[in-house]
Amino acid sequence: MSRIPQAFIDELLARTDIVELVGSRVTLKKQGREYAACCPFHAEKTPSFYVTPQKQFYHCFGCGAHGTAISFLMEYDNMDFVEAVEELARRAGMEVPRESGPGRGDSEGFQRLIAAQEAAATHFTDNLRRHPEAVDYLKQRGLTGEIARDFRLGFAPNLRDDLLRTLGKTFKEQELLDAGLATQRDGGPPYDRFRGRIMFPIRDSRGRVVGFGARLLGPGEPKYLNTPETPVFHKGQQLYGLYEARKASPRLEELLVVEGYMDVIALAQFGLRNAVATLGTATTRDHLERLFRVVPHLVFCFDGDRAGREAAWRALEQTLPVMRDGRQVRFLFLPEGEDPDTLVRREGLEGLRARMGQARPLSDVLIDELRQRHDAGTREGRAALGTQATRLIRDMPDGLLRAQIINELAQLASVSTDQFERGLAPREADPPPAPSPSHRPTPANRRQRLEITPVRLALSILLDQPTLARELGDMDWLQDLQAPGVKILVQVLETLAQNPNLTTAGLLERWRDSETGRHLLKLAQWQPPPSQEESVPTLLRDALGRLRGQYTEQRTEALLAKASRSALSEDEKAELKALLTRKSR
Repeated sequence: MSRIPQAFIDELLARTDIVELVGSRVTLKKQGREYAACCPFHAEKTPSFYVTPQKQFYHCFGCGAHGTAISFLMEYDNMDFVEAVEELARRAGMEVPRESGPGRGDSEGFQRLIAAQEAAATHFTDNLRRHPEAVDYLKQRGLTGEIARDFRLGFAPNLRDDLLRTLGKTFKEQELLDAGLATQRDGGPPYDRFRGRIMFPIRDSRGRVVGFGARLLGPGEPKYLNTPETPVFHKGQQLYGLYEARKASPRLEELLVVEGYMDVIALAQFGLRNAVATLGTATTRDHLERLFRVVPHLVFCFDGDRAGREAAWRALEQTLPVMRDGRQVRFLFLPEGEDPDTLVRREGLEGLRARMGQARPLSDVLIDELRQRHDAGTREGRAALGTQATRLIRDMPDGLLRAQIINELAQLASVSTDQFERGLAPREADPPPAPSPSHRPTPANRRQRLEITPVRLALSILLDQPTLARELGDMDWLQDLQAPGVKILVQVLETLAQNPNLTTAGLLERWRDSETGRHLLKLAQWQPPPSQEESVPTLLRDALGRLRGQYTEQRTEALLAKASRSALSEDEKAELKALLTRKSR
């Protein structure tokens, strides 16, 4: 898959005015060197959302949302990364270039695979009109021609090479194999992968067909078949119907997650256009992250039998690690023998909506299921309940919901909240936010602040004013300092040395979706109080001076230890003498 060159992203962010971008969607009011508003990502009455033009960065001190202009479009307009970059480029009058990613083929090859999928979708749609048996099947399932058109339903006749012969005029056999449209056995001649099946095109966020789901029209196995993993199709990330749902309502608030293609289509026909389905797989973390980029609320729909509850439990396990405050997940269990398709036809849209309104919150399902799995009437049962509970919520993000769940689970396990929390395995601590101006509100769920170390202070200042890196001179010694966070500081300094005009936003985008990036985003919230703005260069020099002092101590100890074991070289003796002289000063 082709990727967007980093140099282009740097230039794009340098040309983007984040105040203008955010201000086109949110009413901003100038406060000092920042702009404030009520946060667009959670409900509040007092502004806690700030945009800093100097950094081209936004942050909400209420819900924790933060990022660059790219992040804002991804969160506010429900775009993916590429869509956000393309929108900013459109606003700036720039053309988005592409370059090959390592080991992922060139851009032309990627586009050819997309073109093959689109051509196949058109061919399958044309086939549907020519095969009355396929049309009759869809009519028996209660689908109209309009809904079949909206979802581009098609048909693959039960022929060995129908698609190969049609697309072979434009595409090579290997391209059709790479696209998952053809297959072969033991090096034999290729043949159509999909035969005798109703075809369900799967579209990406830009509406391009990237793969297919297929249902066998007659008897046989497997009843359902998907496109295999290809450079353009990843089953564990794709969601059927998501493109159609976003097209029907760009400002979605909630999505209903169902199990089958026909469920999505039947619900859309009855007017519920916000249903999506996984592609025959259990819900994954990738699915959830993609869904939460689109909406804050999800409703999972499962059968009410034991298998449905087990599927719900697996979905719950995947959901807990991404359940930060502001997100809501509920579970709808249907009567035995019903699915969304049959239920909406029997009870109508209003009946289904009423059931959705009674869907159970994730926290209730979690606690009730733990009660059923363990005998809370015995000490052993309560201990087992507590053990499983701590495993489940260990990676759940900090926040009010997590705190409430912990309180209730501690009661179930008959231990104090402190005892329960001590049972949680230690997690790697995030670096604390650096000090912020006193006029900003402090969220109730913020962790207790740790000491601001010289490394964190230096990083915070460089993120606030990246141009200060030009004045630092030789920093090679820093690479040999053993201290937490030094590697990140070295990386930032190296990046700024190679890109002296890089903005804060451009710097942050270098580490998007990485642990380092999450640390830097937290530190980017810092800015000096107005009374100290002029002394920021001095603060940076002081922080680096303290780090240089730590390096001097470490290097001196290392040379003295070596001298006690063996003779030092002349260079090492001179270095030790200089270090001791520096320490004495």
